[in-house]
Amino acid sequence: MTAPGAEASRLPVSGDIEYSTRDFERIADMLNGIAGIHMPGSNEALVFSRLAKRVRGRGFSRFSDYIAHIASGQDPAERDAMVAALTTNTTRFFREDYHFETFARDVLPGLRDRATGGGRVRLWSAGCSSGEEPYSLASVVLRHFPEVARHDVRILATDINREVLATAEEGIYPASAASGVPTDHAQLLFEPGARPEAVSVRQEARALISFRYMNFMEPWPVRGPFGAIFCRNVMIYMQESTQARIWAALANLLEPGGYLFIGHSERIGPELRDQLELVGKTTFRRV
Repeated sequence: MTAPGAEASRLPVSGDIEYSTRDFERIADMLNGIAGIHMPGSNEALVFSRLAKRVRGRGFSRFSDYIAHIASGQDPAERDAMVAALTTNTTRFFREDYHFETFARDVLPGLRDRATGGGRVRLWSAGCSSGEEPYSLASVVLRHFPEVARHDVRILATDINREVLATAEEGIYPASAASGVPTDHAQLLFEPGARPEAVSVRQEARALISFRYMNFMEPWPVRGPFGAIFCRNVMIYMQESTQARIWAALANLLEPGGYLFIGHSERIGPELRDQLELVGKTTFRRV
């Protein structure tokens, strides 16, 4: 990283874009302010490679001009596109399948009883990416609660990346993406897609889910309480102070006894030990 006041090196690339390490620092600061994502200096090459096409496409010859354009606030669509380009959206159906097993065994029976008694049940996939997580959750609900459509049960699915949200809402995936889904769930989830070598999510699963844009760093358009929240592999890109604030907010949106499922590389600090108890592998229950 360039020390404050130091002269940043200029690195012309392909002779058409002027770039400096100071540009990276400004982009990293913007990304942290917009989305809470920490971008270490080791990711400088990644940032350049992911944004160079956008800089060219917008007609800029200098990264600094592109950054000024984003900072002006006059082009929110490009700001969102920049964030989308710099975020990671690795996911798959039934990723970390032990969480879905825990949900089916320990969480869903009580929620099903409440719903059949006329109660309200809400679940949340926070950081849903291209939709594989909430659709997997919907499949579990359908398998163990076939009459769910007659009751007040909904899954909220949110993400900061509008592009992957569009993919999630479309609900069409390569057939290869469904190849690892257990047969009983695959039959509930998929039907042949409109395109060759594709599958489409069945309407029964789609009907359970509402997809919404959400940025953890902006006011949250959610009310809760939720019987379960899946927020997995999202906080690993954020600094500890940001993580702690978001974990606390998520805990407050859980109903008493509600479950929070986090990613296998994520940790919740001791400051929440009075609210969340560890009850399984990266699985917490609100006390």
